[in-house]
Amino acid sequence: MQVPENEEIMKSQKESAGIFYKILRLFTVVYPGEALTAFLLMFNVYLLFMAYYIIKPVRDALMLEQWPPEIKSYLSAAIAVMLIFVVKIFSSIASKFPRQKLITWVTLFFISNLGLFYVLYLVGVGPGAMGIIFFIWVGIFNLIVVAQFWGFANDLYTEEEGKRLFPLIAFGATFGGYAGGKITDRLVVPIGEFQLMLVAGGILGICILLTWIIHQREIKRVEAKTVKADQKKAFGEKEQEKPLEKGGAFRLVFKTRYLLYIAFFVLMMNFINTNGVYMLDTVAKDAAVKAIESGTAGALDEGQFLTKFFAGFYNIQNLFAMFVQLFIVSRIFRWFGVRVAIFFLPALALGGYFFISFGAFLVLVKWVKALENGTDYSLMNTTRHSLFLITSREEKYKAQAVTKTFFHRSGDVLSAFTVFLGVTFLAFNVEKFAVSNVVLVVIWIFLGILIFREHKKLSEKRVLSPGE
Repeated sequence: MQVPENEEIMKSQKESAGIFYKILRLFTVVYPGEALTAFLLMFNVYLLFMAYYIIKPVRDALMLEQWPPEIKSYLSAAIAVMLIFVVKIFSSIASKFPRQKLITWVTLFFISNLGLFYVLYLVGVGPGAMGIIFFIWVGIFNLIVVAQFWGFANDLYTEEEGKRLFPLIAFGATFGGYAGGKITDRLVVPIGEFQLMLVAGGILGICILLTWIIHQREIKRVEAKTVKADQKKAFGEKEQEKPLEKGGAFRLVFKTRYLLYIAFFVLMMNFINTNGVYMLDTVAKDAAVKAIESGTAGALDEGQFLTKFFAGFYNIQNLFAMFVQLFIVSRIFRWFGVRVAIFFLPALALGGYFFISFGAFLVLVKWVKALENGTDYSLMNTTRHSLFLITSREEKYKAQAVTKTFFHRSGDVLSAFTVFLGVTFLAFNVEKFAVSNVVLVVIWIFLGILIFREHKKLSEKRVLSPGE
């Protein structure tokens, strides 16, 4: 008996997926033919976040070793202003290059910067100046490269596919963050902080190669699914490889209520989170000074002590994030949906800062921030990117980039202003900053309700008008 053609295709796809299909289907719903691309994307973002978490503890240590914690808040505000111009440049470049070339050139630019920082270290640039420059650079780097990765992932999948596969792909980010923290903890003493920058640059180079492999694989997959040759050419070349249309990223956000709500939701989220970072920096700085003065730090200087502290802190948050990403996120998406998933992190933050307001000792602040960040980098990170699955191709790249960069960093501006007022005029201690965060979380939850309503309307409209 002759086997129907579609069954033959599915059988062939299962066989070609092999071990990846069998492993990935244990954690989420994966259909034949999806496993290898999902695994490659997961590995790509794994390496991306590994590189980021190699340099992130170095950034924090360089700053706190030379400057008080308030300076980090003020510099974050400066980054937000700079991102206005960075986003415009990124938007212009995105309109001129296909997606795979866009990611390649942007990533190569950041790799060259890491080499330049190492050269500046060799010629003797002071650690104080280097800390400021590197902090600003990392603030731009991590937002741009992450935004363009998720724009790429959004471009590959439909809404239904993204809901199933994004939790799995995002697990690579949390696992990569954990691996990067472990690498930094092990290598910071043997090779030094600045040599770690070169390690991160090499890892980013592998990410470029993976992007091209994924792109070429998906082009072939789309062509294989296309029946007519002219349709194959039109979709494969004109849609998948053509540059984005011209137009400003800010205009896209401000003309659509749904995108604007997401932008302000992200702004408020980072406002609250950055306030929490200031609290953690303050108690960590005090702990480092006391450890050096009392001799409990051993042979470590303050910079190495802080680098190891933050590497350990990031390991805790990323271990928690991995657990949530692997065992909880897909189930929340399946049982409650993307719209309900918005509210889990605000609820956790509300309880955490409520407890800190009664007493901000190091262990409590460390664990509250680790759990908050872990939930952010797993559940909330996947949720934010999934919210863009129902948007247009232009919005996936440009609107997501401006949301992840400018609006994200605008939360830092508000945080810097809050820290300045609290430290300079109001004599706020860490506990009082925690109280202010409790109030802000309530506003954050209200913005989540607005997104819930708009997402429901847009989803219903897509169901009624599937051809649009």
